[in-house]
Amino acid sequence: MNDFIFYNPDKVYFGKNQLGHLSEELLNFGKKVLLVYGGGSIKRNGLYDSIVKIAKESGIELFELSGVEPNPRHSTVNKGAAICKEKNIDVVLAAGGGSTIDCAKGIAAAALTENGDVWPLVSGGVWVTKALPVVAILTNAATGSEMDAWAVISNMKTNEKIGLGGSALIPQAAFENPEYSYTLPSYQTACGAFDIFNHVLDNYYLAGGATFDLILEMQEAVMRTVVKWAPVAMKEPKNYEARANLMWASSMALNAILDGGTVHGCACHAMEHELSAYYDITHGHGLAIVAPRWLTYILNETNAPAIYRLGTNVFGVEKGLNAMDGAKKAIDALSDFCFGTLGLLPTLTDLKIDKTHFKAMAEHACMGGVITGPMELRPEDVEKIYEMCL
Repeated sequence: MNDFIFYNPDKVYFGKNQLGHLSEELLNFGKKVLLVYGGGSIKRNGLYDSIVKIAKESGIELFELSGVEPNPRHSTVNKGAAICKEKNIDVVLAAGGGSTIDCAKGIAAAALTENGDVWPLVSGGVWVTKALPVVAILTNAATGSEMDAWAVISNMKTNEKIGLGGSALIPQAAFENPEYSYTLPSYQTACGAFDIFNHVLDNYYLAGGATFDLILEMQEAVMRTVVKWAPVAMKEPKNYEARANLMWASSMALNAILDGGTVHGCACHAMEHELSAYYDITHGHGLAIVAPRWLTYILNETNAPAIYRLGTNVFGVEKGLNAMDGAKKAIDALSDFCFGTLGLLPTLTDLKIDKTHFKAMAEHACMGGVITGPMELRPEDVEKIYEMCL
């Protein structure tokens, strides 16, 4: 394994009765709060009213930015940054899923720039060390943004979806009440579940010579958790145990604890971000379509044992097969989970996506180089994987 440093200062309040601590966390930074949320689900599930009540009772002045998109736009981020500048906001409060939290992080970073424009930070690959503090209330288990240093922002004018990272973007506190995810539609639950799974999957095969058995076991535990509890949450939306397991899996999958001593890469995410940027599809669905085809494309004698391990340790594929046959069964099990258990449509054609932009998407996914992993992917490789998804 490699040397590593683990640091994550996010304070997490997990459970049903933790929102009473919200005011004390916000007041650590000031009384002017920008509340960021999406399409109104927090009003339907009562969270919005709870936040307003807490703010009023605590003397907090609340400002709002609603309408955050599933793939948050840089233009929406800039609107929030403008509010922060105009109103001298002290802290940004995100209430929603990963897209809302990502947007809040972008706002927090852009608010401290001279012109309040997030895109130069995103496109320039700036590591953000100064930003307004962010507090997150999670309502959808998926991206892990509630407990990591990253956000993903989209520029639909240029068909770009790019990550923005920085130590200042780690939320100061996160509130995770599984009950807030009860109202999620089955489709969103499925997509979020596979996003969690794929965060681990992207990392699972990149350890190479840096294999760290403890971390591999933890990664498999998180993936097994998703496989076990996602279908339960889809069938029983108000099953607290299912929602709680998925919510904590979301945080564990991408808070850097599973990176320790290994090598983290984002092969499937790099390819899917292009699909979302061009077609504005749901991120987790795109990942589910790409992941089995990626594994099929890279499968060889060298990595077959690792892929077979996924099958036996996560999906219960029988042991004792030769590595290549076992790996193929593992990929079949992954496909069945995505398109059978989760019920996601299996092809890009189903999402009305054709090969028109594949060449440009593949080139941008590789960012002028290669996508690293068990097999280095060049633009021509990525284009072939896209074609396998049709």
